[in-house]
Amino acid sequence: MKEFMNDEFMLNSETASKLYHNFAENMPVFDYHCHLVPKMMYEDKEFSDIGEIFLGGDHYKWRYMRSMGIDEEYITGERTYFEKFKAFCAALQYAVGNPLYHWTHLELRRYFGIKTIVRADTAEEIWERANEVIRERKMSPSVLINSSNVAVICTTDDPADNLEYHKKIAEKGHINAKVYPTFRPDAIININKPSYGKYIQRLSETCGKNITSYNELTEAAYSRIDFFHENGCRISDHAFEGVPSRHAYDPEKTFLKAMRGQAISEDEAEAYKFNSMILLAKKYKELGWAMQLHIGALRDNNTLMYKKLGPDTGFDSISDHAIAKPLSEMLDGMNKSGDLPKTILYTLNPKDNYVLGTMLGNFQDSSVAGKIQFGSAWWFNDQRDGMTEQIKALANLGALNGFVGMLTDSRSFLSYTRHEYFRRILCDILGGWIEKGEFPCDIDTAERIVKNICFDNAKEYFGIKI
Repeated sequence: MKEFMNDEFMLNSETASKLYHNFAENMPVFDYHCHLVPKMMYEDKEFSDIGEIFLGGDHYKWRYMRSMGIDEEYITGERTYFEKFKAFCAALQYAVGNPLYHWTHLELRRYFGIKTIVRADTAEEIWERANEVIRERKMSPSVLINSSNVAVICTTDDPADNLEYHKKIAEKGHINAKVYPTFRPDAIININKPSYGKYIQRLSETCGKNITSYNELTEAAYSRIDFFHENGCRISDHAFEGVPSRHAYDPEKTFLKAMRGQAISEDEAEAYKFNSMILLAKKYKELGWAMQLHIGALRDNNTLMYKKLGPDTGFDSISDHAIAKPLSEMLDGMNKSGDLPKTILYTLNPKDNYVLGTMLGNFQDSSVAGKIQFGSAWWFNDQRDGMTEQIKALANLGALNGFVGMLTDSRSFLSYTRHEYFRRILCDILGGWIEKGEFPCDIDTAERIVKNICFDNAKEYFGIKI
């Protein structure tokens, strides 16, 4: 029987161990997509206790605790962090097969030096020992980031954001990683949201010009892209439940209807989003940006809890739209005009792994290796099986060596251990293929593949200053 989470954790062959420990383990982290809050990074306040670090805003843990029947008072309610942490530990004790079990123990080991197994009867011991480390190290966001070998962090930012805290982070110089914004224009595109008119007013105020037409909105979006570019941004990000379809509706008329508060049909909204994506892609391509498309999240399913807690609190799930045809039409529309930027395609529904894996090959070109990427296993899929299936699908259908690798997609400053988790899985897969004679024992080539996927591809692909 193997010891739990020893140095060979998830490494099931001698070659896998060699690939991980010799090549992957100490590579820097290029976190090109996350939801860390720039204000928190700038203010850099010392964390009060392990409960705040572990449970503050972590909807992965919240969902699991709810599934274990824990009262909401111990999740997002008024209970103390000590009480919440004890409730979490009591629940995690039984999290067999859930990645939270591995992630939590990795976080305790890497950041606090604690190897104690999480159980109800060890919660107080872990609490005391972890809080002692927090006090001794004066543990804050910068301490966690700087101890994680992170080279680049790309946050997720609204077009109307003034990027004040990104500038302040750079001036303060307390974080070793380069921290850059990512342009996330969902609020510009989602015309069927009740808050759309208010958002356009906010954008107007940011731009210093009243937006009264679709053309003016496009100009405003372009001006914000230029502003983000001046502040180091080289990546956009878009979230779609399903890929918008092409319909014969005039976006100008649809925009004016929305601004008058009139109802927008589903087909009108789809056409508006499709047309807007074509126009935004043109600007991204002009500036050499990479465009991320996160496809397949069905959000805010629990109306009562949404009204109580708001979005991103653990009530999202996987959607099941047919995406192949609209995605092809969108990428082809961009490509026909010469405006298809570097693009990363993510699916939350693993049924579409092979849809995306084959879509890549339709639009590659010689401008950059791996121009169209199959993004890493995302959200509900960033666990062992999901990562394995994504890696194997990409290897079967495309060029695994060109993959830009893992990201955190997290609001937690402890989430860099997920890169270790990913790298162990990657090396186990590659090592297994070599051990079974399915790939030659050419360690030089294997080393290059591992280092490319862990860091070097991302550095080359995004063109971000490090």
